[in-house]
Amino acid sequence: MSTAPPLSPTARSTVRRGAKRARTDRAELYAVLDAGLVGHLGVVLGDAPVVLPTGYGRDGDTLYLHGSTGAATLRAAAAGAPVCFTVTHLDGIVYARSAFHHSVNYRCAVVHGAARLVTDPGERLHGFEVLTEHLAPGSWSATRQPDRRELAATALLALDLAEASVKVRTGPPGDDEADLATPVWAGVLPLRTVVGTPESDPLLPEGVPVPERVLSRQV
Repeated sequence: MSTAPPLSPTARSTVRRGAKRARTDRAELYAVLDAGLVGHLGVVLGDAPVVLPTGYGRDGDTLYLHGSTGAATLRAAAAGAPVCFTVTHLDGIVYARSAFHHSVNYRCAVVHGAARLVTDPGERLHGFEVLTEHLAPGSWSATRQPDRRELAATALLALDLAEASVKVRTGPPGDDEADLATPVWAGVLPLRTVVGTPESDPLLPEGVPVPERVLSRQV
């Protein structure tokens, strides 16, 4: 049982289509976000929406997003434009007896809000550590820290998880009762991401082994 407060849907974050698939446990929001590596940041630039893949990391109820200081989407978000950030996992293709009821099993988190440009030097380093550890656990302390030039070239945004929703579909197809006797295969084709064998950089000095922090990702 989660001890985190439940999600409190707003007008923007209330799930209306397929409402029975909505989840209100904040722990499920954390689980969807923590299991992903890339999300999609949506913001309106001028008179058109733009949605781009974005790296992220979570610390409690704060998402840290980063990108080039020259990125128009990050500049707009930093200036206060409302944003929408999503993370989706595709878990299976659902085959039905009818074309209409074909579907997918998935887990999806949607976060609405106004992002905050992180300028405090201490929080910036912390945010970059969160991002690095989310993508490649153990790498922050094992590698060179960002220098002044790299920090100046990278924008860091903080997005609060106060306004968020989670939607999940699991299980077999939802065929109409009249179609159940049709001799057409129905079921779920599971999908999963597989971690491959590490491939060392050919420019590595001879004898540098693959570290445990990388090998452990294969489990």
